[in-house]
Amino acid sequence: MIWKSHVGKITPHVCRHSFCSNMAKSGMNPKTLQYIMGHSDIGVTLNTYTHFSIDDAK
Repeated sequence: MIWKSHVGKITPHVCRHSFCSNMAKSGMNPKTLQYIMGHSDIGVTLNTYTHFSIDDAK
């Protein structure tokens, strides 16, 4: 199922990226997050699935 919002299509895959980003921002251990996400490479978890903004850096 695909939902539409004012930001665009919301798919389960978009929710997966959001979950990963939110867990990383909350301070979850990166190796734990990698395990939960099912990634064999930590780079996929940190470089592909987590999204930070300039506000996060501040």
